[in-house]
Amino acid sequence: MVSIVLKPGREKSLLRHHPWVFSGAIGSIEGDPRLGDTVQILTSERDFLGLGAYSPHSQISVRVWTFQKDQTIDSSFFRARMDKAIQSRVPYLKSGRDGACRLINAESDGLPGLVVDKYGDFLVCQFLSAGSECWKDEIIHQLQQILSPAGIYERSDVDVRLKEGLEPRTGNLWGKSPPDLLLIEEGPCRFLVDIRRGHKTGFYLDQRDNREALTDYASGGLVLNCFAYTSGFGIWALKGGAEHVTDVESSSSAIELGMRNVEINGFDSAKVDHLQGDIFQVLREFRNFNRCFDLIVLDPPKFVESRSQLPRGTRGYKDINLLAFKLLRPGGILFTFSCSGLVALDLFQKIVADAALDAGREAQIMRILTQSPDHPTSLNFPEGGYLKGLVCRAP
Repeated sequence: MVSIVLKPGREKSLLRHHPWVFSGAIGSIEGDPRLGDTVQILTSERDFLGLGAYSPHSQISVRVWTFQKDQTIDSSFFRARMDKAIQSRVPYLKSGRDGACRLINAESDGLPGLVVDKYGDFLVCQFLSAGSECWKDEIIHQLQQILSPAGIYERSDVDVRLKEGLEPRTGNLWGKSPPDLLLIEEGPCRFLVDIRRGHKTGFYLDQRDNREALTDYASGGLVLNCFAYTSGFGIWALKGGAEHVTDVESSSSAIELGMRNVEINGFDSAKVDHLQGDIFQVLREFRNFNRCFDLIVLDPPKFVESRSQLPRGTRGYKDINLLAFKLLRPGGILFTFSCSGLVALDLFQKIVADAALDAGREAQIMRILTQSPDHPTSLNFPEGGYLKGLVCRAP
């Protein structure tokens, strides 16, 4: 087997079972591994550290499959790992035939680079690393055996694949092709999902618990839902008794689907405004016209993809939060999120605090939010905890 020998002193993170080996930590490569091949990782003194998948094009040169010397990376390995991950989601799988949840959450489930989401009878997969791509056929086979889905669809149309030396891919992998729109249930709410062309794998499953939490604050209020996508937070605000919701979204197709979601949930369409536009501009227009709201949701896309983007991204987060604080009525509630993994919770809290200060508002943190439990974070892989949110009250 090919051996990846680390430089002296570079094994510390592996001893803590962090699953990544960066290119700068590698002292030598014994053999000629191909993209996705299984390699053994050794210390400079040739002590065994783990088995992983090799990726010559990425800064993350190896993603660890296992730290156990007596394991073999084969079909049995993937079956055991996938069984374990899926069994941990049993409470969500029992929530109904048309439920949706994440079944496999990549590194945090011991399967680096593999994401599998369930939407009713269909599975949507993302193969984000050289290793998961190499084992794609086996993974698809095991998903068939374990879950007997109606179909398996691929949404590997993400830029991270380019860093792995892989081309973006989408399309049907097995079974029936999914319909243009799937109807899913989330508690008492229903949503139409476009798994072929929608964001991520079709829906923001990681925000499920946070959408439900919104109902505690929405009753009787005027709600502004920014970066609304297909009105996930808007629907839950109406379910919580909101008087009126204003959705703001840049995508016309998402707005159309949001309007349909209002309809299928039985709400009066007059209770929702769907505005298409750039949120930074819309928030400034609302400020100029003295618009005020009782509850504001800020759920932006990832502003920070790399460390070089951190200064610009933090300015973006501060800008929208500052404007939101200016639009909140006294006693109003702000649900504000960042899904940028490089923006840690303490940094995000500082950004929001600075925004409130510059807006001339005092604010209190009522709750700290994170991704739903079907998106677990391994203790040894803190990077998996990418989503953070604050519920702030501005007296």
